[in-house]
Amino acid sequence: MADEINTLEDLAQVAGVEATPEVEVIAREPVRDELGRSYATGKRKDAVARVWIKPGSGKVVVNGKPQNEYFARPVLQMILAQPFSITGTEGQFDVYATVKGGGLSGQAGAVKHGVSKALQLYDPALRGALKAAGFLTRDSRVVERKKYGKAKARKSFQFSKR
Repeated sequence: MADEINTLEDLAQVAGVEATPEVEVIAREPVRDELGRSYATGKRKDAVARVWIKPGSGKVVVNGKPQNEYFARPVLQMILAQPFSITGTEGQFDVYATVKGGGLSGQAGAVKHGVSKALQLYDPALRGALKAAGFLTRDSRVVERKKYGKAKARKSFQFSKR
């Protein structure tokens, strides 16, 4: 076959147009305020966290308290540290967060989501690692509502034949 089309140039010759594919790669710009901080909102269950990060010594303050005082359980502290360990930035950023709603587990997840989004805004090069780990996606699982005629969301009342 003499008329094989293997490249974009071959296709352009057959179609009779000029083959100049101009693909622009848009690089993401860092988003920081005048104080050098990045801000993001994180959500999980009923909890909403407002998170600011800035370069520092790794200090984490949640609702005016240190991380180990607000989130006393080691599991919750580990959840907060995950975005930094994935990106290799442990101890490089100070985190200030205010979180409302939900319980401690949901609040820890909300702060983690907010930190991940703020890290990605501060340094767009970290986006790939955070996205691959699934930290930029909001975990949309929420408590199922109770339905009419049911004891709870799915539990039925005990059946009685007579």
